[in-house]
Parts: sequence; structure tokens; C-alpha cells
Amino acid sequence: MSAPSPLIAFNKPCGVICQFSPHETHPSLKDHIDAPGFYPAGRLDTDSEGLLLLTNDGRLQARIAEPRHGKEKTYWAQVEGAPDEHKLALLRRPMDLGDFITQPARTRLLAADETERLWPRQPPVRVRKTVPDFWLEIRIQEGKNRQVRRMTAKAGYPCLRLVRIAVGALNLWDLGLAPGEWRFVSPAALNRR
Repeated sequence: MSAPSPLIAFNKPCGVICQFSPHETHPSLKDHIDAPGFYPAGRLDTDSEGLLLLTNDGRLQARIAEPRHGKEKTYWAQVEGAPDEHKLALLRRPMDLGDFITQPARTRLLAADETERLWPRQPPVRVRKTVPDFWLEIRIQEGKNRQVRRMTAKAGYPCLRLVRIAVGALNLWDLGLAPGEWRFVSPAALNRR
């Protein structure tokens, strides 16, 4: 029997903390994944969802997580407000977040029919009837702590929901993973187009 791949793709549900050790208020990765020796290659905050990669290979972890390797991360962000080109342009330029300056993000507005493929979030997002919201696709290289949420907030768009859709060429749609599901994948899938 051949050894499993050194890479796991997991569709992390909202509320799951990115650690294997037990947590007093949140389910952890251990509640979903039984693969000793695997650790996250980059993280998602507890309130964020979507594609989380785990590996047991330190060099592969560095190629995925370190910005110098240029592995683009794609997020879909539901934000409060209405699209405004001036505010959106802020995301497309380097942004000073206090502890670091981001590289420019690639952004585009998402059509309603694109976001229909997303699963309902549990718990549901609290949407205010008097405040509009819309969806953005945001592509970044770095993936620092809460970076996308901090960027959208600084641009004047508080983030209601954040879903990582892809890392490199590996995306949730091709994987077909429902929230909470995982599987071994080939590291080569990160570079396919």
C-alpha cells in the first residue's frame, strides 16, 4: 500500500479553530481530521470558512504559506455597504495595516449567481435590513493574521462572511468538499491550471 499524499485539503466550517489541541469553546481540527503528524499550512481564523491545507512536510508548508513563494489565496468576502470604485481601489493598492503593508490585492465584484454555490453558513450571518451588502473576490499573496478582514474594514467594508475558495490552483469547486469534509490531494494540484 502506498503512503498517503503529504497534503490534505479540508473545507473548514465556521467556528472550527485551526489547532488540533482541544479548545474550551470551539471544535478543533481533531474533531474533523484523523491524520497524525499533519499541521495547517497557513490558517483561517475561527469565523472564516473554506479551504484549509494541512501537510506533514515542512518544505511544502513553506511553499504554501510563505508569501515569497507567490502562492495566491482566493477569498470570497461578503461585506457591508455598496460597491464604490474609490473604496475598492484602496484594496488594489498597498495598504498599511499598522503591523505590515500589504501587497496589492486583485479584486472583483461577484455576481449573485456565482455565490449561489456556497453552502449556508452555520450560524447564519446577521444581515441588517437597512444596510446593503455585496460579495467581493479578493486574491492575495500574503495571508497574514485576519488580513482580508482588516483590509476590507480599512476600505470601509466590514466583513460579514469570509470563505477561502482556493490556494494556488487548488479550489473547493474542483475538490467537491462539503463543509467538514477532507481528503488527501496531490501537491501538484496546487500548480495545475
